[in-house]
Amino acid sequence: MSEPVASAGPADPFLVHRGLLFTVAYELLGSAADAEDVLQESWLRWAAVDQDAVRAPRAYLVQIVTRQALNHLRTLSRRREEYVGEWLPEPLLTSPDVAEDAELAEHLSIAMLTVLETLGPAERAVFVLREVFDVPYDEIADAVGKSLAAVRQIAHRARSHVEARRPKLETAERVDASHEHAVVVDRLIAAMNGGDMQAFLDVLAPDVVAIADGGGKVDGASRVPIVGALRLARYLFNNMAKLDAPALASAVWLNGEPAIRIEVGGTLAAVVSVELEGGLVGRVFTIANPDKLGRVEEEADVGR
Repeated sequence: MSEPVASAGPADPFLVHRGLLFTVAYELLGSAADAEDVLQESWLRWAAVDQDAVRAPRAYLVQIVTRQALNHLRTLSRRREEYVGEWLPEPLLTSPDVAEDAELAEHLSIAMLTVLETLGPAERAVFVLREVFDVPYDEIADAVGKSLAAVRQIAHRARSHVEARRPKLETAERVDASHEHAVVVDRLIAAMNGGDMQAFLDVLAPDVVAIADGGGKVDGASRVPIVGALRLARYLFNNMAKLDAPALASAVWLNGEPAIRIEVGGTLAAVVSVELEGGLVGRVFTIANPDKLGRVEEEADVGR
């Protein structure tokens, strides 16, 4: 995004809170490109108000971004109904430091964002603002245009929905899980680069589910989920054997956790995020749609 920063002082609240605002929009949309569009629209609205009269700029800006993101969500829902194959969030390259905020990293993860996709627009906005950014209920009500009582009900319903699909870990468990996650990712990378199917299988849960997003633009990207460790391993290694150039897997930090970057012939082909269940890989998320890989090359500014 290219805000007209020439007229903005160094303490302009929009610039001060830009990382937060981007993260809010991204959490609501699951798309960095659409989040940037929301920030551009929000900047224009912010530039048009009497900023000196705004007593709580951070809260005001979050409200603007939320409203613009909700407008985009309604358009995106129609676009995603026409999407070819499985839809997954656009991955973000993040600093390892993001993992130090374990709660933020959990909510930024590809696994969590796929759960948020199952919420309605209002539920998603209320859940994200309350659970991720700890926004007071009265400010959320202003942002989503609903009564305080309705927002409390929506928050309870959304929280129950999310927790049923992704149990929330205690902070200490998240820290341990982050280290375990990195170890498992390293084992997957070693197995893929070494062509060792058995080593790959050793890290997978028997009922692992793999989802790939190629957007209908990538040969070899399954358009339906693959269930089962052996099926997934055979599918992966058979596809790797058919490649015209060698594939190389390497470690990368995406969405606040360790992940895998796959290059074919030196060109980025896909990124892979995994979710652990009982120390083994229970879910695999592969994003190969080239339209979604642009933010893997440039570190995103995220925060809260």
